[in-house]
Amino acid sequence: MRLSDFDFDLPEDLIATRPARPRSSARLLLAQGDGIEDRVVNQLDQILQPGDRLVLNDTKVIPARLSGKRWRDSGQGRVSAGIEVTLLEPGQDGTWSALAKPLRKLAEGEEIVFSPTLCARVMRIQDGQVHLAFDAQGEAFEAALEATGAMPLPPYIAAKRPADAADKSDYQTVWANRSGAVAAPTASLHFDEELLAALARRGVDFSHVTLHVGAGTFLPVKVDDIRDHKMHAERGQLTARAVAEIAETKARGGRVIAVGTTALRLLEAAARAPGGLQAWDGATDIFITPGFEFQVVDGLMTNFHLPKSTLMMLVAAWMGSDRIKTIYDHAIAEKYRFFSYGDSSLLLP
Repeated sequence: MRLSDFDFDLPEDLIATRPARPRSSARLLLAQGDGIEDRVVNQLDQILQPGDRLVLNDTKVIPARLSGKRWRDSGQGRVSAGIEVTLLEPGQDGTWSALAKPLRKLAEGEEIVFSPTLCARVMRIQDGQVHLAFDAQGEAFEAALEATGAMPLPPYIAAKRPADAADKSDYQTVWANRSGAVAAPTASLHFDEELLAALARRGVDFSHVTLHVGAGTFLPVKVDDIRDHKMHAERGQLTARAVAEIAETKARGGRVIAVGTTALRLLEAAARAPGGLQAWDGATDIFITPGFEFQVVDGLMTNFHLPKSTLMMLVAAWMGSDRIKTIYDHAIAEKYRFFSYGDSSLLLP
């Protein structure tokens, strides 16, 4: 398969830079069987059936974008220059890998001051990334990051406007619990407490899993033959409790519906183990493309994705290439809003 197989023309004005308010008022494209319906997210309690189970990603986005100053001794004395850093993930040695601009100006051993409560030292630079050792750890680090950092908005939003105070809540799910993501599980952004309560009254069940979404989700595919693309690994966890809940739903004929491609990828990665779905803790670089055999998920709720992206390949694998083209043609014709802050779809093959 070629990268061009997953391309399409998207009008610039369909890229959302702010979410719908309230969250659940976003539009919902329901693709069920061969049909397509135009609905609203807050109608999910009318669409889903008692006994269905929604699998929710409980990762919490950290305010990973930092602006600081680096300090260096020179012939003119101690001088400073601005630096922009986006945290990627923590390493086992206690450092954080990060993207930095301008990277070429950094040197090992330099100190970067982000605020009076948050500083970091450059430990090493390799593979286009910088590895930073912060002067705060644990809860102190999280508190300093919360006070200093900005939400790491996707590039296609950040190019249009800077992150602001509203993004601290807009770019976070209402059930976010486990810190570690540098991008939101965006299908989950459409849920509010009122919708969750309505779904519970309907008899819909919930399970929580964790996949810390990495910045790799925004990296472009640069190869023509998609088999040559290498996915970035993301850390996650599937508990024994969630596995038991999913098994119980399957046993009584209910549907397991992943809210977001992150939840789907975690479930299908865990199901690759001998013996099928089981508790899992680790990193996955699973790459789902047409021809993939799904073992767990019966439905997928997801936003509308970038042309030529790995997520576009995933939904093509889920619905079939021809079917997903029809769905996206409909979404564009009906002016659905695209990407992280855009509208949603419920895909039921």
